[in-house]
Order: sequence, then structure tokens, then C-alpha cells
Amino acid sequence: MSGARNTDRTLVASNRKARHHYTVLKTYEAGIVLAGTEVKSLRDGRVSLVDAFAQEHDGEILLHGLHIAEYGYGSWTNHAPRRTRKLLLRRVEIDRILARVREGGITLVPLSMYFAGGWAKVELALAKGRTSYDKRQVLAARDADREIARELGRRLKGRRPAPGRQSLKG
Repeated sequence: MSGARNTDRTLVASNRKARHHYTVLKTYEAGIVLAGTEVKSLRDGRVSLVDAFAQEHDGEILLHGLHIAEYGYGSWTNHAPRRTRKLLLRRVEIDRILARVREGGITLVPLSMYFAGGWAKVELALAKGRTSYDKRQVLAARDADREIARELGRRLKGRRPAPGRQSLKG
């Protein structure tokens, strides 16, 4: 084969709390500028998106707070774990993102990092912060949906409701 790349996605890290703290409005796929030892650490899965966020600087979008651990076999060429990294997006996408962020109340949050076709990518989201009331409401709705799905599954299988629980019929 001549230069054919693998097209599947290999998830490296995800920011699970971001979907709890923010309402995701739109997602973008961005490339990321990395050093060689950073790529090796990423392939080992030694990355954390917990405190990461993206910001505009001189018309570019930079990723701050992303922690990629130093590569164990790296020498003096090793990277700084929390350095600022540049994201690779098309100019049109950057302009759209910055227009939305400048409106106010919207932030850029990385949701996940993965390898796609051999390239390191970041799933970046335009997100709006949730209040504690909104977070509780979302959790309650999710629990209710889960309970309805369980009961529906029981009925489809012909089982009676679990003891101490009411049926959906009422």
C-alpha cells in the first residue's frame, strides 16, 4: 500500500465532566500542534483534559491547561507538560467560533482527544455554562428516562414490574 492511513478513531482521553458543567451547543474537530514526545505520551494515554480550555490569541485558537505527561524515555528533548498548544482549524471555522464566543456567555471546551487517520485530534465544543439548578434538572430527567426504559424493557420481555414499584399503566 502506498501511504494509506488508518481511518478509524482511537480515543485517547475524554472530558466527562464538561458535559455535566456545560450545555454543548456545537462541536468542531481540530488538529493540534504537538512535539514528538507529546505524541508518544498521547499514544500511551497519558493525557488529562480536566482543566483544559481554549482561547483566542492573535486570530488563532490556543489550548491552555491540557496536561500531557512527559514521555518516560524522552531525554533533554522532552516537552513541558502544561504548555500552551495551537489548534489547527480552517480560517472560516475560526471566524465563526470567535464570533460566537465574543457574543458572551459562551466558552470553548475540549471534550475529547483521539487519533483519526494517524493524526491527533481534539473535539472542541462551543458551550454555555449550566447553573446548579440546570445540572440537577438534567440529572433528574436522565434518571426518569432510564427508569422508563427499564420498565419498557420489562414489559416487552413479559415480566412483571419489580417489587415495590408502580407500573406505567397506573
